[in-house]
Amino acid sequence: MKNLDLGKIREYGNVELLAKQLVEGFITGLHKSPFHGFSVEFAEHRLYNSGESTRHIDWKVYGKTDRLFVKRYEEETNLRCHLLIDTSSSMYYPTENNGKLTFSCMAAGTLANLMQKQRDAVSLTSFSDKIEVQLPVKSTPGHIHNIYLELENLMQNSQPNKVTSVAETLHLIADKINKRSLVVIFSDMFERMDDVNVLFSALQHLKHNKHEVLLFHVTDQKTEREFEFEERPYEFTDLETGEKVRAQPSQVKEHYQSAIKDFYKELKLRCGKYKIDFIEADINEGFDHIMTSFLIRRSKMK
Repeated sequence: MKNLDLGKIREYGNVELLAKQLVEGFITGLHKSPFHGFSVEFAEHRLYNSGESTRHIDWKVYGKTDRLFVKRYEEETNLRCHLLIDTSSSMYYPTENNGKLTFSCMAAGTLANLMQKQRDAVSLTSFSDKIEVQLPVKSTPGHIHNIYLELENLMQNSQPNKVTSVAETLHLIADKINKRSLVVIFSDMFERMDDVNVLFSALQHLKHNKHEVLLFHVTDQKTEREFEFEERPYEFTDLETGEKVRAQPSQVKEHYQSAIKDFYKELKLRCGKYKIDFIEADINEGFDHIMTSFLIRRSKMK
């Protein structure tokens, strides 16, 4: 399939059909799935019984205690995937195509389709300063279809002055997810840029519970990072608070670029430190390119 224009996706509207077509294209050439369930999960130790297999003896514990202990495991079957989409007003930028939110919904729909093919369970949560929609973790065709319908609804329904609270939402979700899961977050992370510790305490909460965390950092880098605007007077509006500032780009560009560069750098470094898979999703690169590159990389990691 040719590269999808984000504006055309909204006009077309059928996330389910597009996701299925895109997945068929993505998996062509991939030798294995980019996502795998957690087949076994370490539970506890028990004393080794003479005559049994030595395969699961914990030799590190033996070195410390001079006693033989065996690792016990709990069988885990299918993967559970939680898709989290930030629906604050800044995610509907650029407003002519609701670009960041449209990308996030299509990416989430594509991942849901991949999970369905693997018979894995998927949930969908949308949030701004609170959890707005939270569908349960299921793998039935009817449930996956409901996820597609909700994604289509999200793409169309932008609301002004909706602020975000990524940190608070992640803490709430981390408390609710009681089994090891894959958590995929779609957000521009434009919250508490002056204090990323608040944000990362929430991400650490998920990691502490042994979830695998993927963060799609969804941005329009041309304007949001490089601040590339034609040199003329503008009225810049904060989509979440409604605050307005009149300025010419050259008056604020240097200061803005410095601040945003520091924020992006810290965000990426912290994700690396906490072993969070950080995916830079610049919507100007094209949906197909971003997702194909991501899925190919994932398939090589396993």
